[in-house]
Amino acid sequence: MGDRTAIEWTDATWNPVTGCTKISPGCKHCYAERLALRLRAMGVPRYHDGFRVTLHPDQLAQPLRWRQPRRVFVNSMSDLFHEAVPDEFIHRVFEVMEQSPQHIFQILTKRAERLAELAPQLNWPSNVWQGVSVENQDYVWRIELLRQVHVSVRFLSVEPLLGPISHLALEGISWVIVGGESGPHHRPIDPAWVRDIRDQCRKARVPFFFKQWGGRTPKAGGRRLDGRLWDQMPLVPADRHMALS
Repeated sequence: MGDRTAIEWTDATWNPVTGCTKISPGCKHCYAERLALRLRAMGVPRYHDGFRVTLHPDQLAQPLRWRQPRRVFVNSMSDLFHEAVPDEFIHRVFEVMEQSPQHIFQILTKRAERLAELAPQLNWPSNVWQGVSVENQDYVWRIELLRQVHVSVRFLSVEPLLGPISHLALEGISWVIVGGESGPHHRPIDPAWVRDIRDQCRKARVPFFFKQWGGRTPKAGGRRLDGRLWDQMPLVPADRHMALS
């Protein structure tokens, strides 16, 4: 599991941890929870506990076996900084990332407090990107905690976008992803919210990636904003040929 993914902003997923618990409004209709419960019903052994936080030490070495460089989303089915994940296990994940310089690892968390607490104890190689989720104006404080992390690329996942964010603090931020919610109970997204964030990114010269409008399925509403795709990526040494447009 993990060598292929339909997530537009990454190439592969790697799940040394699965399972999570809800902590903010963006979690209400969690896609990973729905998928985990479906996999349990199918009898997939790794999900016999459903969406309960579960460590998978046998998956730690998976990126070391991937020869072709790729962008890897770490724990698409969990949150690496969940309080149920031991510090020692997080250190082991970081050791593998350091041993795999051919890949870029993208970590995303809603638990910005624990991230900021543990960050000084971790080694942050240049191939690790760290992001936080910001679903509405009430959670922009996570950005301030992300700024405390000495990492080469800091990014924001504004997905699902659940309301307007009139001021997105972008100083020190390298990338912003925006998307609407998908699933049977998806909450609607207002195009004006998306355009406002795009315009804030353009003004700050921060790459903007529009993932989806959302709907009953992730691709139901398409990905075009004002007639075009927005697939901008951070300008890192390996991607100097990618420019903002």
